[in-house]
Amino acid sequence: MKSASAFSCIVALSAILGGCGKEGSQNATEASGASASQAPVQPGLSASGPLTASGAQVAGALGTVTRTQLPGEAAETLRLIKAGGPFPFGDDGVLFRNSALLLPKHPRGYYHTYTVRTPGSTDRGQRRIVCGGPRRHTDDCYYTDDYYASFRRIAG
Repeated sequence: MKSASAFSCIVALSAILGGCGKEGSQNATEASGASASQAPVQPGLSASGPLTASGAQVAGALGTVTRTQLPGEAAETLRLIKAGGPFPFGDDGVLFRNSALLLPKHPRGYYHTYTVRTPGSTDRGQRRIVCGGPRRHTDDCYYTDDYYASFRRIAG
């Protein structure tokens, strides 16, 4: 009986500690809609809303940015969203889960994510626009330049 109990404890401890390694953090990051392969962001540099002591954006606390304040590439992405494409990357328009609840809470399937090109980048970069509601609508969109670590609501 003791050995079965000890074995159960070892299995549970292995599962917990296994989540602390690279694979576990990657899975947790991907579940939030981000990727562990992205470079870490220094806290507070790109966040636009209120921050916690650790530098993370407070859930549901969003700053705003006007369309004219966005980089030119973001304006092009918004134009493509309204036109329904064609988008430069196959992952554009995919479901954004909002697992970290940094955006206002809505039913699954409400948000979709789109790449904002980064000049000089050899990959998709860290800039994205996430829009909610029906496809081709840009009334409820958010901009992130730090790969989903923080968001600003796109106003006007």
